[in-house]
Amino acid sequence: MSSERVKPYEERMEKTISYLQTDLQAVRAGRANPHVLDKIRVDYYGSPTPIQQVANVSVPEARIIQIAPWEKKMIKEISRAINASDIGINPTNDGQTIRLVFPELTGERRKQLSKDVKKMGEDSKVALRNIRRDGNDAFKKLKKTEDLSEDIVEELQDELQKATEKYIKKIDKMIEEKTKEITTL
Repeated sequence: MSSERVKPYEERMEKTISYLQTDLQAVRAGRANPHVLDKIRVDYYGSPTPIQQVANVSVPEARIIQIAPWEKKMIKEISRAINASDIGINPTNDGQTIRLVFPELTGERRKQLSKDVKKMGEDSKVALRNIRRDGNDAFKKLKKTEDLSEDIVEELQDELQKATEKYIKKIDKMIEEKTKEITTL
C-alpha cells in the first residue's frame, strides 16, 4: 500500500537524475564527446533539427569530432549553428566535412569545470529535497483527508526519505565520476 503512494515521487526523482545525466554529458572533459552537440539545432528546411538528424557525427580521434552532412548545403547551416552555440569551438570545414578540434584543457579550466559539475550536483540534490518536501506535505494532508493513522504517515515519510537518500547517493557517484574524468589528464 505504502509504495504506491511513494512511487510518483520516486518517478520525479528518477527524472531529476536523467536531467543531470544529460547535463553532465554535455560537459566537455578534454576529449571529444558528440553529446556536446545534443542541444544544438540547425535550420533544416525551416524547422530546427538536431545535428545528428542531418549529418553523420563521429569521433575519429580523441579530441576531434567530425560531422559529415548528408546534404552539402547543410555545411554552412551546421557551421553557423555551432558558432552561435555556447560550446566555444570554431568549426573548420573542407567543403565535405566539418571538424571540431577540442583544445587541451588547462588546469584553470579543469578547476572551473569541476566547480560547475559540483554545482549541477547540488542543484539536483535541492530538486530531490523539494520533491521529498512535496511528498511529505501530501502525506500529512492524507492523514486529515483519508483519516490515515500517524504510523502509516510516518511509514510513508520514512520510505520517501530512503528513496531520497538513494538518489542523493546516485548523484554523488555521478558527480564524482565526472569530476574524475575532468581532472585526469
